Amino acid sequence: MTSRRRAATATAALTCGAALIAGAACTAAAAAEDTDGGEGDLANKSAQQISDDSLHQLVTAKSLRLRTQTSTDPTKLDLTLDRAGNCTGAISKGSLGRVELVKRGNQVWMKPDAAFWKSQLPGAEGRDAAAKYKNTFLHGTTKNAFLANLSTACDLTAFQKTAAPPENPPSGAPSPSATPTLTKGRPTTHEGTRVLPVVKKAQGAVQTLYVAIDGKHYPVKLTAEVDHQTGTILLSNYDTPVSTKTPAPGDTADISVLEDRLQGSQRA
Repeated sequence: MTSRRRAATATAALTCGAALIAGAACTAAAAAEDTDGGEGDLANKSAQQISDDSLHQLVTAKSLRLRTQTSTDPTKLDLTLDRAGNCTGAISKGSLGRVELVKRGNQVWMKPDAAFWKSQLPGAEGRDAAAKYKNTFLHGTTKNAFLANLSTACDLTAFQKTAAPPENPPSGAPSPSATPTLTKGRPTTHEGTRVLPVVKKAQGAVQTLYVAIDGKHYPVKLTAEVDHQTGTILLSNYDTPVSTKTPAPGDTADISVLEDRLQGSQRA
């Protein structure tokens, strides 16, 4: 496998998310060492047991906050989502703009920033739309193809399924003896939480899963690096309900205003 293909494969897996957690983990990346160096009740557990426990906490969570980024794609997610498909947060595409997103049931609101409008519509038309719809949410339902596609990021259940190991491993899958061994790193901290890294190296890639030491052993950070390409997933706010607040009618416009402008620019 070429280095480019390996990088693409690792980054894609990380962006999908939790699939790496099932096998995540050899030497932890250098990080600030925990002040007391204690592993808590994880001290008597193997790296595999720690990984399995954190995986269970992830796949049974009712809601969480998900943040992602990679060095190969400008897309960044920062969403709080639940198993009912509700979410709130933002999706950024770098220079192509950022969209705030709110979803409740089949109702969806998106608030594009100026960069989004200017990337979608040419010249003066983009600048005009950015000014006219500044601080305005575009509203519709998941029957709208654009909003339905955007809302796929709100599917926590689908994200959790990527973390669940297959019940029947595919034919040709490596035997347990061929599976890379997970090892513990040194305790450190992540956003004020004491964590224990669980690490593995495989096919030139290094994957590190950071597991909360205190309380429930949630996975709170996952990193992957291959051929100098990196990706990170941050997980937090487990089982904290998604806000039920939705944009006020006076702050919204129908999603058709975006579709009409896009169609108009295509006809021009």
